[in-house]
Amino acid sequence: MASNFDFLHSRYPTLFEHAAHAESLVYAAPRASCFYARFTLEQAVHWLYENDPYLQLPYDESLGALIHEPTFQDNLKPGLFPKVRAIQKMGNTAVHAATLITEKDALRLVEELFHFLYWLSRSYSPNAKNHPSVTFDRNLIPQPSAASQPDLSRQQLQNLETQLSQVDEMRRIAEARQQQTEQELAALKAELAALKQHNEAVPDPHNYNEAETRRYLIDVLLKEAGWNIEQPNWTEYEVQGMPTDSGKGRVDYVLWGNDGKPLALVEAKRTRKSPAEGKHQAKLYADCLEQRFGQRPVIFYSNGYTTWIWDDTNYPPCEIQGFLKRDELERLIFRHSNRKPLHRLLVNPAIVERSYQTEAIRRITETFDDKNGRKALLVMATGTGKTRTAIALIDVLMRANWVKRVLFLADRNALLTQALRAFKSHLPTATAIDLSTGGDAETANVVLSTYPTMFNRIHRSAEGQRIFGPGHFDLVIVDEAHRSIYKKYRFLFEYFDSLLVGLTATPRAEVHRDTYRIFELESGVPTFAYELSDAISDRYLVPPRGIKVPFKFMQ
Repeated sequence: MASNFDFLHSRYPTLFEHAAHAESLVYAAPRASCFYARFTLEQAVHWLYENDPYLQLPYDESLGALIHEPTFQDNLKPGLFPKVRAIQKMGNTAVHAATLITEKDALRLVEELFHFLYWLSRSYSPNAKNHPSVTFDRNLIPQPSAASQPDLSRQQLQNLETQLSQVDEMRRIAEARQQQTEQELAALKAELAALKQHNEAVPDPHNYNEAETRRYLIDVLLKEAGWNIEQPNWTEYEVQGMPTDSGKGRVDYVLWGNDGKPLALVEAKRTRKSPAEGKHQAKLYADCLEQRFGQRPVIFYSNGYTTWIWDDTNYPPCEIQGFLKRDELERLIFRHSNRKPLHRLLVNPAIVERSYQTEAIRRITETFDDKNGRKALLVMATGTGKTRTAIALIDVLMRANWVKRVLFLADRNALLTQALRAFKSHLPTATAIDLSTGGDAETANVVLSTYPTMFNRIHRSAEGQRIFGPGHFDLVIVDEAHRSIYKKYRFLFEYFDSLLVGLTATPRAEVHRDTYRIFELESGVPTFAYELSDAISDRYLVPPRGIKVPFKFMQ
């Protein structure tokens, strides 16, 4: 029987086999179909990394890291990345979440896979002019028969996922890359550049169906945050008061609270357009909803590729890695009217009693409150109480209703052990846990973690929802902020939509390791500094003494 993926058969037989299998299961076993669509995508992505020398290997071998590598995204035809992301995300949901997976989901993923594989086949074809021109035909998808096997369970798919793991394959590709000489890479790049230039000169009339992908990916991201949008008034919600002839408008999505009031709205823009083009219209919709319900919603605007959040009562828009859950939006709405001015709250002298520690906290609260900033950097000499100062700051922010959940990051387990002991001693009202040793992170309001532990947790899901979504923490504190916060782990600070405070004794100001730049500060000018010379002058520390230790070899 003919398949939508027949164009792959001659040059990519393995990809054809897996894609056709996903296609055959659309109606008979939609959950398994979504899994095989993601598996086929993974195979195709590996082929690209193996055969395209322009693609740079990322920090991690996972599919998520591979597709988010900038060189991979830049290589794609505009509008394709949302398709890739939808396959990856919905494939993960099919394996790890109890969420209902429908025939509609499987059909969407197989169609998105078709468009991506068509682009791959045409772009890397020896002659794009003679590449077959095909369109996706839903009539080619086989209907289930009486002999069809039942859909696979999540446990079966998880076992299959382990069995078919591609981690070793990516390691093989990385090792092969390392063995290539500069001359070999240069020759491969020149050959590929000529091929792509030739193929791009041939017009591509293929309809990649961007609009439906954009809406579907936004649906997937909302579902990942726990929103059930299959309800009346959640999509295309009509509002009054728009500056149009009729005064009417339709909001793409409204996220409602349990009290029937709007918590947020989502304005969806075309993939090829910047999401910022929806900013003004989204604000007008927020005005209409506020006028009707007496509550201003948080604004999101997205093109399926990038998403922005705008809590316009407090902060300017900023990019975010998804949508917020209901309880996270409720916290934002609560703060609109219940957040206290930070200068009115006293620092608890039972936690810190030294004047420079109190001054450090005041500098940060001024940055957050008076200057409307979201990032701060404390430079304090070792031994001057950085951790206790951070705990006293958390105490102030919690009492002022600015912060409920805190993430404390460090690069060594020994630092976490010391910090956990300090939290339990000086802030007993908070529930603090060390994530690397277990504990219920859902109920804890202070989570301590190393960079790798949190990095490996942020993409995990439970019952279809991210455990640590981008809005989970209200404050992230980075201990030893001069180490481990560049390149790979910098993603952690860009992922969480939170206040950010760095603690360090020795900030860096190098081109590729600039601590100040990460905290959006002028080089050499931290939010507050109390250095070794200050501590010695104030008699809190003693100066170092050199000890002469002669060695026979040196003599």
